Amino acid sequence: MAGSPPSYSSAASHLRWLAACGPGLLVMLADCDAGNVVTAAQSGVQWGYRLLPMLLALIPLLYMVQELTVRLGIFTGCGHGELVRAKLGPGWAWISAFGLSIAVLGSLVTEFTGIAGVGEMIGVSRSVSLPLALAVLVGVVFTGSHRRIDRIAMVIGAFELTFFVVAWRAHPELAQLSRAVADQPFHDPGFAYLIAALIGATFNPWMIFYQQAAVVDRRLGPHDYTAARVETAAGAVLTQLLTAAVLVAAAATLSSSGARHALESVGEISAALSAVLGPRVGRVLFGVGVLGASMVAAIVCSMSLAWGLGEVAGYQRSLDTDTRRAPWFYAVYVVTVAFSAALVWLTPNLVSLNVAAQVVNALMLPLALGTLIALGATTLPRERRPRGVYLWVLVAMGTAVSLAAVAGAVFYFVA
Repeated sequence: MAGSPPSYSSAASHLRWLAACGPGLLVMLADCDAGNVVTAAQSGVQWGYRLLPMLLALIPLLYMVQELTVRLGIFTGCGHGELVRAKLGPGWAWISAFGLSIAVLGSLVTEFTGIAGVGEMIGVSRSVSLPLALAVLVGVVFTGSHRRIDRIAMVIGAFELTFFVVAWRAHPELAQLSRAVADQPFHDPGFAYLIAALIGATFNPWMIFYQQAAVVDRRLGPHDYTAARVETAAGAVLTQLLTAAVLVAAAATLSSSGARHALESVGEISAALSAVLGPRVGRVLFGVGVLGASMVAAIVCSMSLAWGLGEVAGYQRSLDTDTRRAPWFYAVYVVTVAFSAALVWLTPNLVSLNVAAQVVNALMLPLALGTLIALGATTLPRERRPRGVYLWVLVAMGTAVSLAAVAGAVFYFVA
């Protein structure tokens, strides 16, 4: 009997950890979206393994950014847009909302491009695949339960793990990888442009809005903080490794053969991998991975827009509130995904569109990151604010990555 209290305490602790899980992993799985996948594939095709070190070096900053988002959600009880409006004023809040809208629409276009590309790869017209995807996305969100949506999205996102199989079956050469690390052609505008694109693919502004809103919507408290941090760290590592797997697979299959042309469709990426993996295995593994990535990202980024606009405008916003009590929340979600699907239905499926969307994200990084750090340094309880060496490292890394992203984009268009 003396052991009963510790057992009860241990069980309660495990339940708290399970309750805190969801937003961190989900937002990271969404980060490895269709735009991320095609940008990584383009990088591998054109530059082999050269961009792999930079991709992995972004893991610490990715964790620090999203961990600060978690911290703000837990210790202020406010979503990102709500906090910006309260502390920095409505003008700055609407500027942030405008940037969020651009990022979300750009990302949704890439997600539906990925869905259409996978459909066309297996002979399904986009007139069928896009309405079907739209129906699934709307149906998932209208379940009216945050935890149920998290579970469904996590199951869909798990298909992204096939990228690890794709990379392993491509048999990358370690000798080539080590040589590529030492060869970094920063003077080449095309290389600089893909640096900017990969940075933009890693740091999507909607990730900040989504994770902070999800933490608040799930009512996570200080006792959930450790679990949320661990989950966010695991997610940061996982998303970058998934992206790295795509880059490695593309480098091993196309770059090593001397091909450095620009890819033009998801089907072309799949065809390149099929040459090594076999027509059936390559098509199925890559197609399932892209489809999972696209669907999860479409759910997360469109919800982040509905949450973000609701926080700035002040209307009811919660997945645990039915449509009659939060009509604007659900209306924004449905209109956003429907508009993006229609746009892709009318537009050719170009990889260049995906890469360009990531560069736009990169150009908005200074705004998103600067706002986040300012909120963390001024609105959190004093004992929870980033300070000292940690704050300086966060600022220094954020500044360096932002400058690299902007410089890469400018260099490409000026050269």
